[in-house]
Amino acid sequence: MRTRPRFLVLGLDGLPLALARDLAATGRLPNLASLCQSHNARDIDAELPELSPVNWTSFATAAGPGEHGIFAFTEIDPASYALSMVDATAVACPTIFDRLGGRGLVSKVINLPAAYPARPLRGALVAGFVAPFLSRAAYPPELAELLAKTGYLIEADTTRGAADPDYLMAQLALTLKSRETALDLLFSGHDFDLFVFVLTETDRILHFFYPALADPGHPLFEPFVELLVRWDRLIGKYLELYDALPGPKRLMVLADHGFAALRTEIDLNVWLTQQGLLSLKDHPAHEWDSRMVAHGSAAFALDPGRIYLHAKERFARGILHEHAARDLRERLRRELMELTFEGQPVMEAVHRAEDIYNGPMLRRAPDLVCVARPGYSLTGKFDRTALFGRFGRFGCHAAHGGFFYDSTGATPARLRDTGREILNFFGVTPTDDTPAWTLKTT
Repeated sequence: MRTRPRFLVLGLDGLPLALARDLAATGRLPNLASLCQSHNARDIDAELPELSPVNWTSFATAAGPGEHGIFAFTEIDPASYALSMVDATAVACPTIFDRLGGRGLVSKVINLPAAYPARPLRGALVAGFVAPFLSRAAYPPELAELLAKTGYLIEADTTRGAADPDYLMAQLALTLKSRETALDLLFSGHDFDLFVFVLTETDRILHFFYPALADPGHPLFEPFVELLVRWDRLIGKYLELYDALPGPKRLMVLADHGFAALRTEIDLNVWLTQQGLLSLKDHPAHEWDSRMVAHGSAAFALDPGRIYLHAKERFARGILHEHAARDLRERLRRELMELTFEGQPVMEAVHRAEDIYNGPMLRRAPDLVCVARPGYSLTGKFDRTALFGRFGRFGCHAAHGGFFYDSTGATPARLRDTGREILNFFGVTPTDDTPAWTLKTT
């Protein structure tokens, strides 16, 4: 009897290839080193903006933001201007799990960011960050009950951990234990075709303690490497499970974006205010209070580098007609490319939406997507007054340089292409008209 082909994915959230190689060179992380030293290891570009929900959704749908409709952690209501978190219910196209399920193939997924609330699929899924309630983070529902009994921790408390490295390390040790528990539950029996296993500890460390991992002389280098030794052991366990599977099989290891040491944050709403293009109608209640955008504003920004023209056709209080909006967009592109910090340019590119996105969700895209050079973090807060500054983070996402490895030597350009590699492996194309799997009810 022919063995079923299997595809295993290991996600290492936020891990840059260059730093991975530096850490592997310490000799303390042999499993990471085995991947880094392979000729199949390379870097990969992120989808834009270079955020986890954008990129993991692109992986999970084999589609770009213009098709799946996720452009950041948040979206704005064009009538009320209220900002809200986006979740998996906003994804506008089938996932690779849906498509494979339509062919009778089983997917098992652990800790996939931006997959909450867990949608029914042929297989099992445990959603990752952002997932407020475990009861809605797992499918089938009884899986949530099993995990709850083990004390499963979806996400580390980084709010407290940002100022308390010992607490953050303890929390990340618990998340590693939780991931291993889920792995033991779902891998046994080998009743799957696709298995996805995501570890997010590197992203959490790098946001708040990037210097500690980048500098062997840092006082926290040793404690964090000790934590990564445990992380590496879990990677090794997953690689051993892969090695034990009969062929045909394939392994892919990927990060959703790169990372860099933070030089400064740059708040685009402060910049727009300085240009006379943004005004607030009252004092904002908090940094995300986009309801304060005043009628006379011509543009505003949302995290991380999304600029929206305040067009009459799009927003309830918009003031710009189409021609004026088009002219302002080109002006903003020119002037933002001239923005400097301590004499150095901060922007790599300022893209028009239609130049980087295509698909039915283009209408929901920001008008401009700014990409900063490594080390600069773009924000769009509503309560800041300083253009530049640091606000508790020491590392920031990078659009380039994410870790990638494929056992076949494939070289996908960006995250949507990794999802397409999975579909192609199983003989499914992104345009395949085979019905996606849906939950049957009677």
